Amino acid sequence: MAILPIVVAPDPVLKAKAKPVAAVDDEIRQLMDDMLETMYAAPGIGLAAPQVGVSKRVIVLDVAHKDEPPAPLCLANPQVIWASEELACYEEGCLSVPKQYAEVERPAVVKVRFLGRDGKKHEIEADGLLATCVQHEIDHLDGILFIDYLSNLKRNMILRKLRKEQRTA
Repeated sequence: MAILPIVVAPDPVLKAKAKPVAAVDDEIRQLMDDMLETMYAAPGIGLAAPQVGVSKRVIVLDVAHKDEPPAPLCLANPQVIWASEELACYEEGCLSVPKQYAEVERPAVVKVRFLGRDGKKHEIEADGLLATCVQHEIDHLDGILFIDYLSNLKRNMILRKLRKEQRTA
């Protein structure tokens, strides 16, 4: 396994739509493993392949609390097939938008279909933090960042801050 470099906004790779995975083979499983290692090291609770510069529809996440054993999820080609009308608001952050947080409103419950690490089709129903996290990561596959849900003013302030930090780094 390897820790991969995390791409930071406003890198154009983060705005591109990722390509579907034909099958979950050894290469995709290796990518999933590397992404998990990268996510845990960051530390974060979710990571999408475009965030490590790979334009594939692959996400990993683990919303287990610190006092619980790890519960990693690896999803290829995830898609929301149902979303509740009820909404929930969470303060979101992102490894590709470091040190920036904002309230984002999303469906409170979603049903997601995906290919698992085993290459088989799976469905999960997610609520709470898992629902927020899986939607956040699927957004990455479509070139959407959590800051895209904010007003132009807030989003532009955050992007200016990130550009300034990158210039001084």
